[in-house]
Amino acid sequence: MSCEDVEVKLQNTPDWEDTALKGDHLWSPTSISGDFCYVGESHCSKSGNRLKCSACRIIVHQKCVGELIQKLNFQCRSTFEHMPSERFGKKTCVEHHWVRRQTEKNKCHHCSKTFQCKIQFSSREIIAISCSWCKVAYHNKESCFNIRKIKEECSLGSHRSIIVPPNWIIKLTQDNQDKPEKESSTERETFIVRGIPTDEVKPLIVFINPKSGGNQGLRLLQKFQWLLNPRQIFDLTKGGPKRGLLMYQKVHNLRVLACGGDGTVGWILSAIDQLNISPPPAVGVLPLGTGNDLARALGWGGGYADEPLPRLLSSISNSQLIALDRWKIEVEKNSEAQDDGGGNLPLNVINNYYSIGVDAHIALEFHEAREAHPEKFNSRIKNKMFYGQLGGKDLLQRKWKNLADFVTLECDGVDFTPKLKELRVHAIVFLNIASYGGGTHPWNQAMGKTQPSTEDGLIEVVGLTTYQLPLLQAGGHGTCIAQCEKAKIVTSKTIPMQVDGEASKVSPSIINISLLNKATMLANDIGCGKIGKNTPENFEITVNYLIMSNYDEYRSDMSLLMKSASSLGKFEIDWTADLGMLRDEINIFFTRTKDERSSNDWYFIDCSVNGRITKIEREEENLHYVTDIATDDLYIVEFSSETRPLTPKKEGNNDTFDNKKKVKTPASATPKFQENRVVKKSPMKPKKENKPEVHSVTVRPVVIKPVKIESLSKRLFSLSDNPFEKYRKWDGPSREELKSAIEKGPPKRYRIPSNMVKTLQ
Repeated sequence: MSCEDVEVKLQNTPDWEDTALKGDHLWSPTSISGDFCYVGESHCSKSGNRLKCSACRIIVHQKCVGELIQKLNFQCRSTFEHMPSERFGKKTCVEHHWVRRQTEKNKCHHCSKTFQCKIQFSSREIIAISCSWCKVAYHNKESCFNIRKIKEECSLGSHRSIIVPPNWIIKLTQDNQDKPEKESSTERETFIVRGIPTDEVKPLIVFINPKSGGNQGLRLLQKFQWLLNPRQIFDLTKGGPKRGLLMYQKVHNLRVLACGGDGTVGWILSAIDQLNISPPPAVGVLPLGTGNDLARALGWGGGYADEPLPRLLSSISNSQLIALDRWKIEVEKNSEAQDDGGGNLPLNVINNYYSIGVDAHIALEFHEAREAHPEKFNSRIKNKMFYGQLGGKDLLQRKWKNLADFVTLECDGVDFTPKLKELRVHAIVFLNIASYGGGTHPWNQAMGKTQPSTEDGLIEVVGLTTYQLPLLQAGGHGTCIAQCEKAKIVTSKTIPMQVDGEASKVSPSIINISLLNKATMLANDIGCGKIGKNTPENFEITVNYLIMSNYDEYRSDMSLLMKSASSLGKFEIDWTADLGMLRDEINIFFTRTKDERSSNDWYFIDCSVNGRITKIEREEENLHYVTDIATDDLYIVEFSSETRPLTPKKEGNNDTFDNKKKVKTPASATPKFQENRVVKKSPMKPKKENKPEVHSVTVRPVVIKPVKIESLSKRLFSLSDNPFEKYRKWDGPSREELKSAIEKGPPKRYRIPSNMVKTLQ
């Protein structure tokens, strides 16, 4: 079977199922024709469609994918680690993922020179070797890239503070996923995320709606997969935000980036509420929608216009935390009014604004037109032009000029209905943020009691007429009615309403608005108020002690094991504490209470993953947060070491050994016939040392003739064999050092592995 016939899995997002493999590429069709096929001239089919991996940015023909994977065994960068079958083990370093390049925009990390592309008639030469994690590049010559670079630890580049390292993401092996038969496989966790305690990393997960912004989200998805770990990027069209939030819910200092419109942000905030994540992660916005009012209020702008993503990611890592009031809407049917075929509100939470009347009517017509002809609404400019057309139409018709006759308004117990009739408003707007309707500011700050804020616990009520609506685009304002903590609206007719841009016709109802909670948001505006860290200071956890006999007997049954444990009490610890800090607290408790169990050593056990109990080694306790393994009850088990058997005493042996301790027998126990025995001593011979076999090469300027040395990096990255395995353990002098020894003299001897002797002679 040829490599072209091999069935290869082609996907553009990471696989989160049991079938996921380390080194899977993320393929997307590309129209680039100038770049070479990565398999090389001798293996390339030289025909067919081209594919580009968004994680390592190599390009191959679709027919050559099998050749790349089956013969050349070139894998993409690994985005996760496998969990050992016995216990959790954490790697604290990340390896480079080196890729050959024919073109490179960055400068060489060693010599700081640019890369010059050498074009030949038949092929293009490999000029650079770069890491797809940290983006560091070197010239493809020995003076810039040598063997020692291969096993250096990767720093993850300029965005290391927000990248989720691959050793944080652990795939559970099938052995570790064994559960009782009554539980289905869908309830098992395939991947878990366990962060290493550090203050330097504030991991970011990205949710993208590829359909937002005229399919602009699809290009952003691929760019984020290149800049970050592909497993911290989630496509909202494939299951929504819940899966990503559940997987990362225990990660400390977590941040979320919502790429889409205001509806996408509201969807993610509601999912955080439903999952009851504590503390809730801070949410930033990359605006891809039409209005993007929340993004404007937080300082992220009115729309993404292909700005450099590295600059945006730097702003995310340096952004401020602010609070955002979120308001609950409770709707009851108005039994005193006649129902004339209306529906219900599309949302029950206000993040941006809620409005009644003519502006909601325009939003509803826009939504219905977009649903009927989506191809006509593929750009932000077209959408705004259609909004303007509908606004001009309502300006002439004045359909909702009598809105105050069908609505009553009460704010904090005060009736404002007479004021509505006096102003003859066509729309009533409840503002939670300053921006409304694509960047306008209806609230006149000079008329308010206090300066409006996203976290003041007050909602601003504004009245608008048909004449004031177009003036908002020119910097005008509406009529300020009130600032309140609670509001009550009663309608006696089916009226169009909108919540955060989602509009519908609502039958006669009694609507109550009250504060729900405060969300933590990421703000790019320096003028926004800070709220500090988004973590609770401390929490209480109950520590339970298990004796080894109960642990051995009940470890297969979690319920019986928990019942057999004895409680040591509650311990109050910091939210960011690791297991090493908790060990100190428990040992202090043992010392203070003079507990007899303090003489026994003990270790933590983790039973939080799929019901499997795993031991955490002492040397790895500082790599685990306490919240990784428990939030309510935590279990420790005593350490029982086996007693080593005594070494049996042999006949004629004058020494006895007890557990490696040498004890000489007294002289009286020595047999008498040895007293007068004459022992003839042989002359002492020097002890021969067992030295390991070492191959030596003598470097002599007179003997060794100058030879043409092939580029080491070129030899490493030849396609005929695996590039790194042959020289991975070489830690001797580089070829440059050997050449300098030839020139300087005197002769030196170097110890090198046997498999390198031929290559250096």
